[in-house]
Amino acid sequence: MSTHLGSLLRPASVAVVGAAERLTSSGGAVLRNLQLAGYRGRVIPVNPRGGTIFGMPVANSLSEVKPAAELAVIVIRPESILDAVREAAASGHRNLLILPGGFAEAGPIGAERDRELRELIERHGLVVAGPNCAGVIDQLDPDRPFAAAFLRAMPRGGPVAFVSQSGAIAEQVIARSHDMNLPIGAVISVGNAVNLGITEYMEHYGADPACKVIALYVESFGDTERFVASARAISRTKPIIALVGGRTAEGTGAVARHTGSAALPDAELDQMLADAGVLRAESLRRLMIATKGLGGFPRGLGRRVLMLSNSGGPGVLTTDAACREGMLMPTLPDALSVELRAALPAEAAVANPLDLLADAREDRFGMVFERAMALARDRFDCVLGLHVVPFMVDAAPVVAALAAAVRSAGIPMMHAMMGTLEDKDAWFGTLADAGIVAFDDGEEMAIAAGYCARYAALQAS
Repeated sequence: MSTHLGSLLRPASVAVVGAAERLTSSGGAVLRNLQLAGYRGRVIPVNPRGGTIFGMPVANSLSEVKPAAELAVIVIRPESILDAVREAAASGHRNLLILPGGFAEAGPIGAERDRELRELIERHGLVVAGPNCAGVIDQLDPDRPFAAAFLRAMPRGGPVAFVSQSGAIAEQVIARSHDMNLPIGAVISVGNAVNLGITEYMEHYGADPACKVIALYVESFGDTERFVASARAISRTKPIIALVGGRTAEGTGAVARHTGSAALPDAELDQMLADAGVLRAESLRRLMIATKGLGGFPRGLGRRVLMLSNSGGPGVLTTDAACREGMLMPTLPDALSVELRAALPAEAAVANPLDLLADAREDRFGMVFERAMALARDRFDCVLGLHVVPFMVDAAPVVAALAAAVRSAGIPMMHAMMGTLEDKDAWFGTLADAGIVAFDDGEEMAIAAGYCARYAALQAS
């Protein structure tokens, strides 16, 4: 667990080789993202034309940057990159982020560049991220936000670090972090990984107390023994969830063309991830859902669920999904059933799931929650709530009642609000403040709960 990449991911100063004012240029995009991230360190644009860029004085070369920047970001044409690396080494710049491609993925000429780059790294003791990557974003530490990337936006923020062997998938995860409320605070595009790969970044975030969950998109693991040993150690204290590409014959061929790597057979992969203590996601959608659940409950959840609903159909589908994910639905104790049948309308379903009917308001939700906790708290590990918001009910008081009940009971809760959610942001904010992870789809909530339960079971084994 010795890998420490703070100088690369949270540098105090950064030189941008190839800086430009045009935002559609590579150098302009990096400067824009530094500003968008709220980076507070020293920025030195580097361009042989000199002058100023965005009001900042420009250095003609890295040799003019004194003292040397903690990180040099290189965004120039591939044929000039090796000269820039040599200059960086000669002028005391030890941490480099190379975004452009043109190396191992680019035929014989690229393969020769790759060989020379590796030699320079070895000879000068450089730390190099990339090349051929979309960049890095790390906003886990609010006092040291950083982004040097071609990516078009910042992630929503939160305690999850996402490390990807695909820049395009990193871009998609950032986009979905906003509309799915995914708690992602760091996004790393690995690229060709001449020096830093999936394992090195995983080790760094494994040791970072600001990171609570590590999510991975992987096509090849490199040194599998090191990956397994590191992941096994990290997963004892924080979840690792991985989506592995190339699980079909056609996908394996696509992996070979994308990264030049051979994919593991599926059964062998399952065993390797199990040995490493890594949870496996079967799709990008499930990976994102898992990060949302685990981001809210990084220590996991027990399997015993009380489902509290105001709608029959969504309750049925969510129950099916929860059971497919391995969750358990204990029956209600007799004393609770008797109380609720006396207090609820005759049409309500007094079972697990509980169906409080569409017109249920905060008094009905609050009463049922309170009595369930009073008479059956030790029977359940978590509550899954479902609220389809009808036109005749003001949802805000229901949300407030559930938030207060969870604070009082101290039980983990996920809650799905479905239908037309005109005040979704406000409602979800109230739930989040109470520690409730909110969804707008009951089945996604059940999937998230399943991953949380699998992590808790992994910890107990």
